[in-house]
Amino acid sequence: LLTLSVSLQPVEATDDAFWDQFWADTATSVQDVFALVPAAEIRAVREESPSNLATLCYKAVEKLVQGAESGCHTEKERQIVLNCCRLLTRILPYIFEDPDWRGFFWSTVPGAGRGGGDDDDENARPLAESLLLAVADLLFCPDFTVQSHRRSTVDTAEDIHSIDSCEYIWEAGVGFAHSPQPNYIHDLNRTELLKLLLTCFSEAMYLPPSSDSSNTNPWVQFFCSTENRHALPLFTSLLNVVCAYDPVGYGIPYNHLLFSDYREPLVEEAAQVLIVTLDYDSSTSSSPTVDGTTTGTAMDDVDPPGPDNLFVNYLSRIHREEDFQFILKGVARLLSNPLVQTYLPNSAKKIQFHQELLVLFWKLCDFNKKFLFFVLKSSDVLDILVPILYFLNDARADQSRVGLMHIGVFILLLLSGERNFGVRLNKPYSVRVPMDIPVFTGTHADLLIIVFHKIITSGHQRLQPLFDCLLTIVVNVSPYLKSLSMVAANKLLHLLEAFSTTWFLFSAVQNHHLVFFLLEVFNNIIQYQFDGNSNLVYAVIRKRNVFHQLANLPTDSQSIQKGLQRKKKTPEPISRTNSQDGASMEGSRPAAPAEPGTLKTSLVATPGIDKLTEKSQVSEDGTMRSLEPESSQPPPEGNLPSAVSDGEPWSGEVSHPRRDRRRLSSASSSGQWTPTPDWVMSWKSKLPLQTIMRLLQVLVPQVEKICIDKGLTDESEILKFLQHGTLVGLLPVPHPILIRKYQANSGTAMWFRTYMWGVIYLRNVDPPIWYDTDVKLFEIQRV
Repeated sequence: LLTLSVSLQPVEATDDAFWDQFWADTATSVQDVFALVPAAEIRAVREESPSNLATLCYKAVEKLVQGAESGCHTEKERQIVLNCCRLLTRILPYIFEDPDWRGFFWSTVPGAGRGGGDDDDENARPLAESLLLAVADLLFCPDFTVQSHRRSTVDTAEDIHSIDSCEYIWEAGVGFAHSPQPNYIHDLNRTELLKLLLTCFSEAMYLPPSSDSSNTNPWVQFFCSTENRHALPLFTSLLNVVCAYDPVGYGIPYNHLLFSDYREPLVEEAAQVLIVTLDYDSSTSSSPTVDGTTTGTAMDDVDPPGPDNLFVNYLSRIHREEDFQFILKGVARLLSNPLVQTYLPNSAKKIQFHQELLVLFWKLCDFNKKFLFFVLKSSDVLDILVPILYFLNDARADQSRVGLMHIGVFILLLLSGERNFGVRLNKPYSVRVPMDIPVFTGTHADLLIIVFHKIITSGHQRLQPLFDCLLTIVVNVSPYLKSLSMVAANKLLHLLEAFSTTWFLFSAVQNHHLVFFLLEVFNNIIQYQFDGNSNLVYAVIRKRNVFHQLANLPTDSQSIQKGLQRKKKTPEPISRTNSQDGASMEGSRPAAPAEPGTLKTSLVATPGIDKLTEKSQVSEDGTMRSLEPESSQPPPEGNLPSAVSDGEPWSGEVSHPRRDRRRLSSASSSGQWTPTPDWVMSWKSKLPLQTIMRLLQVLVPQVEKICIDKGLTDESEILKFLQHGTLVGLLPVPHPILIRKYQANSGTAMWFRTYMWGVIYLRNVDPPIWYDTDVKLFEIQRV
């Protein structure tokens, strides 16, 4: 019945009998609509009889508007609304993929006032606006998507325009105390409407990535504006539905095997709609320019009260402690769900939307600094950290999950810019989540270092751009780490050993940055946390030859060539031989690569670490001040930053003169770069080795003397000596602590947009809303 083999002659819009057949059928589901309306037919109608496609869209929107007006009191009306919803969800992607049609929904349809009759009321709205407002009304429609508050019969049914939708928020939580009775049918109807909403927003997928952050999504912009009277209750409903969801099933393990959980699809849809509405580039602090599609002008002289996007505005204004607690507990509970799976297999339903949750958590921290500080105020932040480390470790060998690796690392980079994060990491780690890492006894800091070591030494090649970020996180927390375990200390030295081989240092223009980061970690711990870190000091003494080799790194051309020759014999970037990996934790599975043929979406490159962060210096009293004098300069030409910042100095001690840098970067981008003695000297002379050399100078003779005197080969005696030793007055004056804090920029905003839509594209397979349409924001690839 629903075939779109519409005759080639245009059918009059007034021919209701003809059009009604598209939504009159009662027994359809969204899957049926997708099966009955093949892509080829939609495209054929679009090309052959465009006026019929236009009329179909217009009539379907008209039906939704009528449903919203009347309040959908009869079963028949509800069925029509749902069918129109499904039909539009099916057709919209094919409208978006054709540039000629893209403006169609933003054009006005003659005579289509808000209610048909009252034309004087904003004469004619663009179709898109009518559609979005109707969907918003329908999401708070008594007896259809929310519980009616009236006890009586239909004749005194609530008028949909007089109800205050704030009384109908879907779930208790932020700003709402009452939890409505769960209603399976309402949840299903909400899910269908949200699916349509997400499809409307997905026009973004059909535009290529651009660094121009002003191109706001007109659908999101209108929906999240003051035009939508339900913006606040809807934002609150989406947030509360996600954060209140408990997939365990009322505290009874294995309960999900008894009941089908109809809440989960709603929660997934809510999470996806929420992150898309929050897609807002915070680095352009001015409010987004008003797009040509809506009337009105941005007032230049008046500073707008926060962003025009009300969802971003509401999110940034949440401030009550109990609201923060509710959000944090909810996100942590859902992120930990796959971990619970591992030690009580199948006891809880395994959720699949952790990537959406990570984007949501990122947005919360990025847009609401009070929330960020709340997260770091107690050790609750560790309930977010452990799942992230679990995902990072689990996905490290899987090419299809490279986006998940990035967002996990970005969140940790954001958190590591705050002193409290480093302090919280000292809490002992006792949760035994089975992970494919060596067994250790220690703190959350040890867990973080061991997982990062695993990612660097046994992740796949495409993770190399993340090495800078991983080590920056370790540098940021290092001044606060009270005592590293022997396992973690050995991992850090193994990384230094791997990164300071001559072939690695000479084989790429930015590889030496990694050595600088690691030396900074050792310096911070020795200068600021010497007392509790005898394990690390002992490891440094044992591996002292690595530091001596660095200090005596050859700089003549012949040695550089010899160093590069060695690379040809050692194809693996980092050998694992010198890392004594003990047995992995019991019950853990090794990180597996993606199954061949797994779909993945491409991502834009992320900015280099120097663009991603800005340096701050920690003063005596613990306050930070920014150290970025150049930040006022515009970024260099070139739209999107490349994945590695060729020849850019890392934002630490090393910097090349401008002229020199330009030469390096042009040479390396053409692939012809070769290391020169001058280049090696330019950074070798800045290696911060003084503190470590002084430590070795003082302690090595003492340790050797103990060994000779007592004939010792036992580590514990030496550790005991180091524990009680002190270097007070013997080390150079402590350097100021440098923290590299994440800073918002349009490069990361674009990365988040492509990542988020890629996740949404791949996760919506039933029905496959966007599959096989001409998406431009990313490429769909197979592993």
